[in-house]
Amino acid sequence: MRGFFFAVRLYVLPIAACMVILQACESPARNRPQVVLHKKVSSPKRLAPVIAPPIQRDSFCIAAVGDMMLGTSYPDSNTLPPDSGRNSFKAAATALKNVDVAFGNLEGTLLDTGAPAHFKLHQLSKSYLFRMPTYYASVLKNAGFNVLSLANNHINDFDTRGRNSTTKVLDSLGINYAGLQAKPATVFERNGIKYGFCSFAPNANTVSIHDLRGAARIIRELKQRCDIVMVSFHGGGEGVDFEHVPRAVETYIGEKRGDVYAFAHNAIDAGADLIFGNGPHVNRAMEMYKNRLIAYSLGNFCTYKSVSVIGICGMAPLLKVYVNKKGEFLSGRIISFKQAHDKGLVRDTLNQAALRIRTLTETDFPDAGLNISDSGEITSILQLDNSITKVTLPEK
Repeated sequence: MRGFFFAVRLYVLPIAACMVILQACESPARNRPQVVLHKKVSSPKRLAPVIAPPIQRDSFCIAAVGDMMLGTSYPDSNTLPPDSGRNSFKAAATALKNVDVAFGNLEGTLLDTGAPAHFKLHQLSKSYLFRMPTYYASVLKNAGFNVLSLANNHINDFDTRGRNSTTKVLDSLGINYAGLQAKPATVFERNGIKYGFCSFAPNANTVSIHDLRGAARIIRELKQRCDIVMVSFHGGGEGVDFEHVPRAVETYIGEKRGDVYAFAHNAIDAGADLIFGNGPHVNRAMEMYKNRLIAYSLGNFCTYKSVSVIGICGMAPLLKVYVNKKGEFLSGRIISFKQAHDKGLVRDTLNQAALRIRTLTETDFPDAGLNISDSGEITSILQLDNSITKVTLPEK
């Protein structure tokens, strides 16, 4: 038996020793960190920046006023405002905010020095000659005006020099303008909408209000290129005796001033969307024609001392019109201001300009298709299938 156990020890001990050795050899392998081979990962592709599409709007606001003349340095500086015109439009600052287009008729030249066009004739008789200092253009710019008509009788007060100085200054400030034979029309873009503008008058060096065919040609060409076409005219008699719109050629001091009714209808037939009249220095009626608005005269707006502002001549409307992308009328509002030589332009809480335009509209165009409220809100009455629909848009 002792021999048996001895034999077993001889056999088992070598095996055990081998197992210990094997374990000692395997232990470091278990403790070594595992090596993991990673696949090459490509960097993420850079995505093109997402550009938000332009906001689709269903209405566009155009503000329009009548004659603007911020004072004249001719023959001396007595008819220039004491603040260099800086506060000329202070009362209308809120009304001119947040509009797409602000329009007015620039009644005069932007010129620092120079004699009038007919100096000898001027020496023999009293004349109204308007020469605004060139830096007054920045007053218009800061007020928000971005479109001006130069088609009027006073653009010629200082002849070629006056016209050239005026256009040069406006170009330098990026203010659009039209109405001269040298520049009958202009095209510009605002907030994704392309506008066309042209202007007409019965005066030398301006685009003629008498040439209806020529006007139609200019307007048709603009409408082919633009979404909304605005037209201005300087026509009709002047003063308190010329508030009403006749359906005939008007004459004033021996000069033919155009048939503004025929002109306006011809313009809309050719593709015009908005008609803004000026020249009479008083307000006139409004009319809806083919769902386009015609304002036959917006009177005076800001005419420091050199233009009468007595009575109805002092009523100064600011018209805001809302149209769609096709130029079709949606709604409007007449904001009433008034002028006084000692105070300048001030807000009229009695809304006299709006009420006067309503009375004139009811008299001259009883079927004009317009309602003007006591507060100046303008709505259009559309008769479709013997039903009446009022289209209105809240004030912005």
